[in-house]
Amino acid sequence: MASVGGPLSCSSAATHLHSRQLLSNSLPLRRTRCRRNSAPSAAMSTDSPGESTKLVTFLGKGGSGKTTAAVLAAQYYAKEGLRTCLVIHSQDPTANHLMGCKIGASPVLCSENLFAVRLETTKMLLEPLDQMKKADTRVNLSQGILEGVVGEELGVLPGMDSIFSALEIEKLVNLLGRKRKHPDQDYNVVVYDGISTEETLRMIGAAERARWYLKHLRSMAEKTDIGRLTAPSVLKLMQESMGSSRISGDGKISSEIWDDIELNLQKASASFADPSRFRSFLVLDPSRPISISSALRYWGCAIQAGTQISGAFGFAPPLSPMSLTEVSEKISPLSFALVPYLSTESPVDWDSVLNTLSDEVKGILDSSQSGTQPLVRFDSAKRTVTLFMPGFDKSEIKLYQYRGGTELLVEAGDQRRVINLPSGLQGKVGGAKFVDGSLLVTLR
Repeated sequence: MASVGGPLSCSSAATHLHSRQLLSNSLPLRRTRCRRNSAPSAAMSTDSPGESTKLVTFLGKGGSGKTTAAVLAAQYYAKEGLRTCLVIHSQDPTANHLMGCKIGASPVLCSENLFAVRLETTKMLLEPLDQMKKADTRVNLSQGILEGVVGEELGVLPGMDSIFSALEIEKLVNLLGRKRKHPDQDYNVVVYDGISTEETLRMIGAAERARWYLKHLRSMAEKTDIGRLTAPSVLKLMQESMGSSRISGDGKISSEIWDDIELNLQKASASFADPSRFRSFLVLDPSRPISISSALRYWGCAIQAGTQISGAFGFAPPLSPMSLTEVSEKISPLSFALVPYLSTESPVDWDSVLNTLSDEVKGILDSSQSGTQPLVRFDSAKRTVTLFMPGFDKSEIKLYQYRGGTELLVEAGDQRRVINLPSGLQGKVGGAKFVDGSLLVTLR
């Protein structure tokens, strides 16, 4: 179905919606106080058997302090007694300077409870290639051609950084709940500082988007002649490469592998939507309006990618109380706190920095709660769906409907999100308007 342009476009059978209503409102902030003691903080502890590693990352405009915030968070969690790993995916040496240690391609212990590693795609692609070679030896799909590929000769193509960083993060955080190959890399918290905010957002939404493609690929594999001919061999190679031993036999092997892939993608997607497993924070410079606007925009993009923001931090010299209040109101209902301004011109005394952190900063870092604003609200009585979409205006949002009105497809911020409608609310879109930073959709 073709897209309909305009200030706010909604494509359905014959629907073209425009809205010019924009209201403002502020909700109260929710803050959580943490306990400072020698034991791991309760909100982040993973000492109990079966508890999962937490993944933490930061989003913001370039130069806003994302790397500094990542290092600060890693130092804080380590001091709280949590086994922490700082993961840097950049050749920028800023993290080396802030950490006071050389960060390489293997995890290095920088201080008590605190490890650091630098992801390098040229090295990360070697292990999957080696796994594929071993699998190919067993299934003989390439008839020996793959064995002749020398990994050290391969360069990095656009897009590879995101793919291999996602694979490495999965190994460190264990999003799929598999048995770890390296128990020594079992961390309570992994703090990830990605190449850019855009790349991090792509990684967050990758599993859910991959499920869309998987559905169509599976249909082609099962319903076309070429698919039925080639898919079993390709899937078998994938299964062998992933080291799965659960599936055996020739009967329903292809369908079971498809189901395995779907289940793993569903687990990964659910992990990014679970604030007890994944937390993302905004970083901004409160003295620069463009930094605040960018943070709001990335908040909306994060929601579109399938996650929520857990709070916001500002790196800047001290502001007047009025200026701080204005920033807090702009990003409400997120909790906001200022962190100490850190200079990269001299070594950082982390004990001193951590001892001066405010209760607000500690509370945001420790809290497992996200923003108080629900992302989607369904009202069966009024037949409305309210989508919280900070950082966007009506001209940047497009709605689409397919499959008989069972879902809404929302496009904004170079991201697409599918909203599955409850059975009692399914139907064609009758209207839409922007109210209080949210998109209010009325269904017929």
